[in-house]
Amino acid sequence: MSKKLLREFYALCEGGVGKDLLTEAEKRFIADGGMILSGIMQKSDTQNGNGRVYPHRILEREMKNYQKLVKEKRALGELDHPDDSVINLKNASHMITDVWWDGKNVMGKAKILETPSGKILRSLVDSGVTLGISSRGMGSVNESNGQTVVEDDFQLICFDFVSEPSTPGAFMMKEAKDYNNKVFTKADRINRLLNEVLDEKE
Repeated sequence: MSKKLLREFYALCEGGVGKDLLTEAEKRFIADGGMILSGIMQKSDTQNGNGRVYPHRILEREMKNYQKLVKEKRALGELDHPDDSVINLKNASHMITDVWWDGKNVMGKAKILETPSGKILRSLVDSGVTLGISSRGMGSVNESNGQTVVEDDFQLICFDFVSEPSTPGAFMMKEAKDYNNKVFTKADRINRLLNEVLDEKE
């Protein structure tokens, strides 16, 4: 079963910012002209608009690994989805600064960067354009009981900002080539293995 590039879409909070989710420091950052967007980033055990279901244990594992990127300030994303699994720094528009669980929902905050793509993203939000957050990852899927279930080999790469398609599921699944070695550093792979070993001991 070959891995595919999996991309999912979720709408942001109204206006792009859930003020109740922000710390006082973040509110000051916004008052000084910065922009932070927040909302639901992903859901587990729920069939999404693309017809896929992410089992909670798989998404929980991937979010634990993603936390390392967030802490190291390497959790970047792009404006629109590229056709591969590589995050292009020249196209980075935002940095995810926090992620957490709220029931089956993965919540998060994104700091808009002062990059060309970040400035476009900010301009779109300021103009009232409806944007969503969309996960990008590598993995295979399995058809089961009328649902497309994401398999255990799924690896979350990043979260991108996208415009909502008029048709749910308009984001295509691209066939993966040899992307595995380009996505994660050796340290990331070691961290992933350590998390799996620690989870087995719990």
